[in-house]
Amino acid sequence: MNFEGLDPGLADFSPAMHSTLDPVLDAHLNPSLLQNVELDPEGVALESLPVQESVHIMEGVYSELHSVVAEVGVPVSVSHFDLHEEMLWVGSHGGHATSFFGPALERYSSFQVNGSDDIRQIQSLENGILFLTKNNLKYMARGGLIIFDYLLDECEDMHSLLLTDSSTLLIGGLQNHVLEIDLNSVQETQKYAVEIPGVTIMRQTNRFFFCGHTSGKVSLRDLRSFKVEHEFDAFSGSLSDFDVHGNLLAACGFSSRLTGLACDRFLKVYDLRMMRAITPLQVHVDPAFLRFIPTYTSRLAIISQSGQCQFCEPTGLANPADIFHVSAVGPLLMTFDVSASKQALAFGDSEGCVHLWTDSPEPSFNPYSRETEFALPCLVDTLPPLDWSQDLLPLSLIPVPLTTDMLLSDWPAANSAPAPRRAPPVDAEILRTMKKVGFIGYAPNPRTRLRNQIPYRLKESDSEFDNFSQVTESPIGREEEPHLHMVSKKYRKVTIKYSKLGLEDFDFKHYNKTLFAGLEPHIPNAYCNCMIQVLYFLEPVRCLIQNHLCQKEFCLACELGFLFHMLELSRGDPCQGSNFLRAFRTIPEASALGLILADSDEASGRGSLARLIQRWNRFILTQLHQDMQEPEVPQAYRGAGGSFCSSGESVIGQLFSCEMENCSLCRCGSETVRASSTLLFTLSYPEDKAGKNYDFAHILKRSICLEQNTQAWCDSCEKYQPTIQTRNIRHLPDILVINCEVNSSKEADFWRSQAEVAFKIAVKKYGGDIKNKEFTLADRKEPRSPEGLLCSSIEELKNVWLPFSIRMKMTKNKGLDVYNWTDGDEMQWGPARAEEEHGVYVYDLMATVVHILDSRTGGSLVAHIKVGETYHQRKEGVTHQQWYLFNDFLIEPIDKYEAVQFDMNWKVPAILYYVKRNLNSRYNLNIKNPIEASVLLAEASLARKQRKTHTTFIPLMLNEMPQVGDLVGLDAEFVTLNEEEAELRSDGTKSTIKPSQMSVARITCVRGQGPNEGIPFIDDYISTQEQVVDYLTQYSGIKPGDLDAKISSKHLTTLKSTYLKLRFLIDIGVKFVGHGLQKDFRVINLMVPKDQVLDTVYLFHMPRKRMISLRFLAWYFLDLKIQGETHDSIEDARTALQLYRKYLELSKNGTEPESFHKVLKGLYEKGRKMDWKTQLSSPQCWHFDLPLPERWLLHSGTGSAQGLQMALFTELESSKTLSQSVWKPEPFLILCRA
Repeated sequence: MNFEGLDPGLADFSPAMHSTLDPVLDAHLNPSLLQNVELDPEGVALESLPVQESVHIMEGVYSELHSVVAEVGVPVSVSHFDLHEEMLWVGSHGGHATSFFGPALERYSSFQVNGSDDIRQIQSLENGILFLTKNNLKYMARGGLIIFDYLLDECEDMHSLLLTDSSTLLIGGLQNHVLEIDLNSVQETQKYAVEIPGVTIMRQTNRFFFCGHTSGKVSLRDLRSFKVEHEFDAFSGSLSDFDVHGNLLAACGFSSRLTGLACDRFLKVYDLRMMRAITPLQVHVDPAFLRFIPTYTSRLAIISQSGQCQFCEPTGLANPADIFHVSAVGPLLMTFDVSASKQALAFGDSEGCVHLWTDSPEPSFNPYSRETEFALPCLVDTLPPLDWSQDLLPLSLIPVPLTTDMLLSDWPAANSAPAPRRAPPVDAEILRTMKKVGFIGYAPNPRTRLRNQIPYRLKESDSEFDNFSQVTESPIGREEEPHLHMVSKKYRKVTIKYSKLGLEDFDFKHYNKTLFAGLEPHIPNAYCNCMIQVLYFLEPVRCLIQNHLCQKEFCLACELGFLFHMLELSRGDPCQGSNFLRAFRTIPEASALGLILADSDEASGRGSLARLIQRWNRFILTQLHQDMQEPEVPQAYRGAGGSFCSSGESVIGQLFSCEMENCSLCRCGSETVRASSTLLFTLSYPEDKAGKNYDFAHILKRSICLEQNTQAWCDSCEKYQPTIQTRNIRHLPDILVINCEVNSSKEADFWRSQAEVAFKIAVKKYGGDIKNKEFTLADRKEPRSPEGLLCSSIEELKNVWLPFSIRMKMTKNKGLDVYNWTDGDEMQWGPARAEEEHGVYVYDLMATVVHILDSRTGGSLVAHIKVGETYHQRKEGVTHQQWYLFNDFLIEPIDKYEAVQFDMNWKVPAILYYVKRNLNSRYNLNIKNPIEASVLLAEASLARKQRKTHTTFIPLMLNEMPQVGDLVGLDAEFVTLNEEEAELRSDGTKSTIKPSQMSVARITCVRGQGPNEGIPFIDDYISTQEQVVDYLTQYSGIKPGDLDAKISSKHLTTLKSTYLKLRFLIDIGVKFVGHGLQKDFRVINLMVPKDQVLDTVYLFHMPRKRMISLRFLAWYFLDLKIQGETHDSIEDARTALQLYRKYLELSKNGTEPESFHKVLKGLYEKGRKMDWKTQLSSPQCWHFDLPLPERWLLHSGTGSAQGLQMALFTELESSKTLSQSVWKPEPFLILCRA
């Protein structure tokens, strides 16, 4: 067991504690545990607890059988079931060993193993017991006699031992080697080198040695050479425990967080056949220990230090119903072991108590145990045996409790008749896809249940809040199902229906009739769309982010600023955060925190979206805080963020950071105070008592000023001690961010019960019968919400517990008072701004992020946002505030009470944002464009092999800088990252499920006027770190290697560098000319005002007619042959510019639309005649060597052009001797060379 990952200080437990123990009961212990227990002056319990006769154990279910005290007040460090006898061995942090016999835990022997160090591992052998301490290996008989004592070097720090055979032992610890000890000669026979920091846990199978490291890795080593064969990087922080059974390895541990190590609730499971990780197992406890218990199935037992135990399958889903709690005397469990028979579990806690849990009343520790030798006869009191074959045997010999209730044997037959359980209903997906042949139905397996297992639900309410492991029941887009009707239509997951035109004919206006921009959900990891909207509608955050610009290639703050700029320019059209999410996927911390979802997990909704978005909320605030603290950057990338903060200080910290004092009070009386800060708070809920009323302000104060008991290092005691940790607030943030942490039915029931209590109080206060669902104005007074606001109906107060405003006051003794604030309170206390001088602040609710539970789609995340006056002024020209629902690209105004109504059956709160009243007046909200003209100047290429001779463009000079209205020809080429997902319907039509994911690979801009018109000034190839599945060379001209900086000869840049150039051109007001620019800007992720786009695909288009290709337009109007074998973006951009000039010429600058309409009619008529294919205007040349083959002349007959052409084609197909490899039936000219 790796105690370094759990409580490192416990290893330094001082043995001097024994001499100070008095035979007086410790205040931390339950008095009932120490009945008839004698304490000697050294503080060691000599006799175990008496076994209660009335303990009832249910067969097959683990329950506590006995609890004993091994050593009062001294933490248990290790426990071990003897493999040869019915005994349980326990070691303490004081170096003392104690053994207990049988399931009654009768004390067998007790002796001191080491005088100063704790016992770290115990191993039973046939003739004795091995005890491992820090630098000592001791072999002792079961009665306490020493067989041998092997001392190691003083610098050794051993933690684990592994018995490889009957006479060979491996010992590992926190050093760079593992020792092999021969037990017969008691000598070191081999020393195997391992990497630092060493090995703390060791396991063995018939294939490998398994070594666990404190770095979080598990290495698989050869049984003979001890060389590393495979390695699993399980956790980023530290490894706590792991176990191996069959072909599975399961591990638990700690992950690195911004505040330190945190227990990871995901167990890492690995398949030893393929040597790869399988789906992690999410559990509902903080795992510290785990063991396989292979009885009927390969169950895992997962134990937390707080005493919670959960059983689950390693490849299944953890069920919260499989959790039981060990009633430990101490605050922490220190050790855990499983007997060889799997019938008994042993737990040791930090107060020296041992708890035995069994699955039967009379368990055995081993399948075949030998008899134990006792110093004295073991006297066991037993009841006399009863012979059931005797009819006259008095049943009074069996003691039963006295009861006045009716016995089961007296019940009438109607109440005791056998009633079989109803069969569970057949899955709706099976019924939907079933095909019948006669009376037999056939259907594909929907894979929603485990093989050969049918779960029975005894209560209909069991599935009421089983929402954190949703499984898709039917594909998206199928017919409506009855259970969906409780989820309002506007809250359901919205999807884009793709046609052959892609998104061009999808009606986004049907979902969004406002001028605010939605976000598209089809991009990987777009679950964070709702939080992006929340940050955008925080005015100081938006201004700060848009003013930021740095030189980092993947900076989340920069990409978020670009996305905010798109949201600002949009007039109701949806945007997509593809570039932001691309940078998000490159952040290592995001991957370590599990924030990057696989496509399959995101589509099916596996995992808890509520937990995910709360982790994302903490991550983005921390990441933005770090990005804003970057050092000063070069002038070309320098932003205007200086108006917000002084050097070295982040405005994100000013907005969100809360300064705190953390006080730790040890039981010795010493107090330690440390200053810290946090960007958000997590709600901490009390143990809910039925019907007890808590207002939200009380829970918030309890969560902010948190008080808890935990183990912490005490400098005075020089060891880890139980301490009381409290948190006091020094300074309140301007924006209060709260993670609701409603991740189980327990927290959901608390919200539901508090909303019910608040509703009853409101109805009782304002009149009306709570039992009636309908109220009239004559029956009651005019109702008011808990905030004192008039409601149009009493129904609006249902499921409302959250206040719209809260009032916080800093007290003189560093305390904090929190109250629910109403408009009526403002009349009583005065304006909130006046009280700020006295440390009183009023916070208004600005946004709520909720998790929508929908078993069909796996759930989704939406946001309710209170949009302020400044946003309405810019978008709609009005000044008012309004609540809106943001569900990806669906945006709809809602009533304010809808934002705080949480029906816990389908709408669960996840994140709350409260802002100080009059927040905008505290900050400078001016935005200065941080992109300067220097981004268009010459820059170095990332490609190592790029030469000046390969340069295809001339950068702009200072006197050529574009002005407002200048023309710029633009074209872009793309590559495919993910292929399109589509299905064929039964009628033969194709339905696009998910479009292909494209990435820009080349961007070209050419001058549109001046002496250098037509010459490109940007021709950037975009380097990409993501895997390309199709370069689309025929259409893009991009070849493998062009985007690789190591081998490319092109001018290679980053996407951010080229993006800044285009942003500058957009901001300066140039007009882009191109063909199909809508798709180009969409993939580049740019929002360009419509008056700055001149798209030739629409200039030469008639309504309700097909779009015409650039190749056909160039041939028809310009007599140009372009896009021969591949596309070239420079050629396409120049052609688009020439077509625009031709359009101005034909339409007389747009003054003669009728004459131009005739030109378009001629264009479409010509296209239909030629099937929209072009023909060459000049003859095609063929080159070959003389003499002319005789068979060509014979084949051609009279030697006509047609016959010779056929001969050329025949020869081309047979010998491939021609220099041109593709035959085209066009006019040609034969050129011969002698």
